[in-house]
Amino acid sequence: MTTQRIAGTIGGQLLTWRKLLGLTAEQVADRAGISRNTLRKLEKGELGVGFEAFLNVARVLGLSEQLEAAFDPYETDFGRARAEQKLPQRVRR
Repeated sequence: MTTQRIAGTIGGQLLTWRKLLGLTAEQVADRAGISRNTLRKLEKGELGVGFEAFLNVARVLGLSEQLEAAFDPYETDFGRARAEQKLPQRVRR
């Protein structure tokens, strides 16, 4: 899956969440501290939108905890299997 496709999928999901919650674009943008144009770009899956804007919208939509859990490596079989190992300070090539 390409980065653009993933961004488009996530953007569409943000739009769906906003609508399911009955929030207008203006309400979400205001609460997230971004412009409506930035929110529109996020919902369309444009890649140039900043990470902070994305996280603020996720927070407003009540998705922060789910997002944080989704990226927790220790919530995966692989992460749990390696949990006892000491992580390197740096990964060198």
